[in-house]
Amino acid sequence: MNILPKPPVVLITEVSFADDLLQVFLSDGREIRVPLEWFPKLREATSEERRHWRLIGKGIGIHWPDLDEDISLEGLLT
Repeated sequence: MNILPKPPVVLITEVSFADDLLQVFLSDGREIRVPLEWFPKLREATSEERRHWRLIGKGIGIHWPDLDEDISLEGLLT
């Protein structure tokens, strides 16, 4: 019986903003860029509010406490 190895767990490591984009950096080296238009709370937020984020579950998502906004990695990938 062939048992396939588990794929590596990919997590968010860093978040930044450029122009009108949310940039999410992953532990496997990939980078996801999505338009802020997809996230109205982030689009309307100040730079300071955008910079105040924390990882959820060691990197399965992002939380902005000042905005009460959460984005999951799974949601970004689908």
